[in-house]
Amino acid sequence: TSLLYVNNTKCNDTISDLDVVAFAGTDFIHECMEGLRFKVGPKSFYQTNTGQAYELYKVARNFAALTGNELVYDLYTGTGTIANFVAAGARQVIGIEYVPEAIEDAKENARLNGLEDKTLFYAGDMKDILTDDFVEAHGRPDVIITDPPRAGMHADVVKTILKELGKPESLITHVADRKGHDRRYAIDPTKIHEELGW
Repeated sequence: TSLLYVNNTKCNDTISDLDVVAFAGTDFIHECMEGLRFKVGPKSFYQTNTGQAYELYKVARNFAALTGNELVYDLYTGTGTIANFVAAGARQVIGIEYVPEAIEDAKENARLNGLEDKTLFYAGDMKDILTDDFVEAHGRPDVIITDPPRAGMHADVVKTILKELGKPESLITHVADRKGHDRRYAIDPTKIHEELGW
């Protein structure tokens, strides 16, 4: 058991720029899923309903239909949970996340699970990292998995996915419907232009 706290004197509830103090215990927790172990720090996103997260990750993995030859991009990877969860079935998984502490956890999680040779992780703003140069350096993905924050994906990221990356074999995304309910969809990228009016 751990007890952590933040002294936040700002007029908002963000803590990314604040120090987290471990009053008691460690400054992280471990979660397990399908034989994998995940270290989660206080600034890292991890699904709070771990049982449902496991069910959702299985759906994403099934949608991806991995054969072991695919390059997978996991956008908004957080602690690398999805990236590590699908890595055994892919050639390689590349995870990108805004929070540097989460990427450190993602790298540690790959190490803990013996998946360092199957995963690469990058920290930074998605729209700044996911560029033509990045794709040229790392390869065009066969599968893209996204689990963006509630605000959604930046328009530049969507454009990169649609225009610069070509047609991936599979695009799996987490979206909110018009009523604000979270949903997961497998999308045929060739239909996105038509469905969204682009």
